[in-house]
Amino acid sequence: MAELGDLVRLFGPPPARESSPEDWAEVEDYVGSALPYDFKAFLDAYGTGAICGELVVFHPRGTSPLLTRMRKVHESFGQSWRRGSDEYPFRFHPDPGGLISWGYDYSGDEHFFWPCAQQPDRWKVVTNINGAHPEVFDGPFTDFVLSFVKRLRDVDPYHGIDPDAVAFLEPEDLNELAARGEIGPVNPSFEPF
Repeated sequence: MAELGDLVRLFGPPPARESSPEDWAEVEDYVGSALPYDFKAFLDAYGTGAICGELVVFHPRGTSPLLTRMRKVHESFGQSWRRGSDEYPFRFHPDPGGLISWGYDYSGDEHFFWPCAQQPDRWKVVTNINGAHPEVFDGPFTDFVLSFVKRLRDVDPYHGIDPDAVAFLEPEDLNELAARGEIGPVNPSFEPF
């Protein structure tokens, strides 16, 4: 099981920021439980931002507060679930055992905690893929982030470009696209906002 130190080694030292356990009180009151320790530790260290320019996470005191987003997502997904409950195996908070929103990615996937155990550090991560198909990650937040980053790092050098277009581009053009991060593997990063 990974720890915050593994993410710090990957993303570099977190920005200097003030945080307090009280930052989480309103969110955890709304959820009715503590949230996973590794999730809170990461967000207390790094704050609201984007992991590798793709995975967006929210701190309770960030520019986009976590609680505001949670309420919006839970309401929206909860309404969708009530309309199509036969097609989706999970409920959403505040329903008992309902998924708890914590972030999204720019591919259109929403990310949730599944409170499937009494101890929040044993909760699983559920990714709602493009609004329809859930995928369960059997591990904590930190392991999920490491796996997410690994997938972005392990793509082929021309990932993100139409394969037919590769033959028509000069090597310099491909190198420029890669240098700008528009194609190919992604370097581990965290960008606060």
